[in-house]
Amino acid sequence: MGDVSLRCLIVDDSPRFGREARSLLEQEGVSVVGVAASGDEAVQLVDAHRPDLALVDISLGEESGFDVARRLVDGSNAGAPAIILVSSYDEREFSGRIAASPALGFIAKTSLSAARIRELLGD
Repeated sequence: MGDVSLRCLIVDDSPRFGREARSLLEQEGVSVVGVAASGDEAVQLVDAHRPDLALVDISLGEESGFDVARRLVDGSNAGAPAIILVSSYDEREFSGRIAASPALGFIAKTSLSAARIRELLGD
């Protein structure tokens, strides 16, 4: 995707993380098209904004981020975004489920950056 601005949706039920991630990524040149707090909201925002990427928290309160990731890939009429799972928990706790999911990979919330995202996207 090179110099073209990457369009990203953040899916996280923590308003604080959503704000912080949006601010960080926008400072690093990523266009954040929205922040969704639930799977239903994420599906609506994907259809409305057609992001290139969705960062999906593994733990979304009552919902599993793995299920939401699958919904975004399977249910998008607009063309599915690339999925990257995020969590404050250690990747090793979820490695098998991450590998079996439609996600390109995982980024710990403490390591989130545009550079890490672009690395996973192969840019």
